[in-house]
Amino acid sequence: MAKQAEGRRGLGKGWIALALGAAAVWAARDIPLQIGSRKIGDRAEGERGARYRRSPQFKDGKFRNTVPATEVALASMPRLLAASLTDRDRRHPASPIPVVIPETGGDGLYVTWYGHSSALIEIEGRRVLLDPVWSDRCSPSRLQGPKRLHEPPVPLRSLPPVDAVVISHDHYDHLDMESIRNLVDLQAAPFLVPLGIGAHLERWGVPATRIIELDWDERATVAGIEFVATAARHFSGRGFSRDETLWASWVIAGPTRKAFYSGDTGYFPGFAEIGEEHGPFDVTLVQIGAYGDQWPDIHMVPEDGVATHVDVRGGLMIPVHWATFNLALHDWAEPADRAWREAKARDVKLAVPRPGERVDVDNPPAVDGWWQQL
Repeated sequence: MAKQAEGRRGLGKGWIALALGAAAVWAARDIPLQIGSRKIGDRAEGERGARYRRSPQFKDGKFRNTVPATEVALASMPRLLAASLTDRDRRHPASPIPVVIPETGGDGLYVTWYGHSSALIEIEGRRVLLDPVWSDRCSPSRLQGPKRLHEPPVPLRSLPPVDAVVISHDHYDHLDMESIRNLVDLQAAPFLVPLGIGAHLERWGVPATRIIELDWDERATVAGIEFVATAARHFSGRGFSRDETLWASWVIAGPTRKAFYSGDTGYFPGFAEIGEEHGPFDVTLVQIGAYGDQWPDIHMVPEDGVATHVDVRGGLMIPVHWATFNLALHDWAEPADRAWREAKARDVKLAVPRPGERVDVDNPPAVDGWWQQL
């Protein structure tokens, strides 16, 4: 018994040391980054960097939110790391997540959710791919970091031809080097990205002619679809340095139909302004997962996600940013449960597809609570 107690004390000290080590890494986040990993990407220089510095969103060497957002406090890091090592079962589904083989075809408005925030919007005969992440982990490492909880519903090489690839920001669960490099060869579409991300893409072999970088409220038209980079309340960074690239939500407007993608964001008054200027929208894809009390300003809780849908004057809401990667301390099914409950309370039309399921926006399937059966 004494040996067991001593072993437990040693294990406890080990977790404390690990937590303190993680805190030390976090404290070093502002150390200038010496880019040694290609996955991290690159920094903007020359005219590209000068353009960023002219942005109204750029101040004192960083991109800024219109409404300031608090960061995770250094003092809370050991406690967060310790919490992540407990109650792991409830943060994973007990059964395999059902995956559907996607369909294609038709000239209406369709959304295929591939998992997390990766999705395909088919809008009036055009196809727009959002935040494609097909790698096994959303991490700079192939051995460490959040691992997929389900397989991609379809290989990247089996995607239909797309007209545009849209990126919301440069975090690893939204901007995946391997997926981008494969798409360069598999597709001919341009990449629409917020300011700063073009440097990452060029380092990974994307031709400059296929990169369209936009500041908030800037527009570009591709294949008859208008794209507007709109505000979000988040942050960026793939290494120790932060906020050297911009983050965005997106308006995707065809000749007669419109979609809105929130990207990652905290709730803020800007969504009502987006709804006033660009709405109404036939469909919204809104972040509902990976929230926590320690970072309330940069990820929305599900109720805020529903409020965002209402603010932008959305028709059908499709929740994203949940189910695929374990990125927070809440139960795996909690985001969908809370979003469904709030949608019913606010009379919001909701669709919660399985990964790979294609939603006809004009005839969406009834919510069946499939995640509650796992």
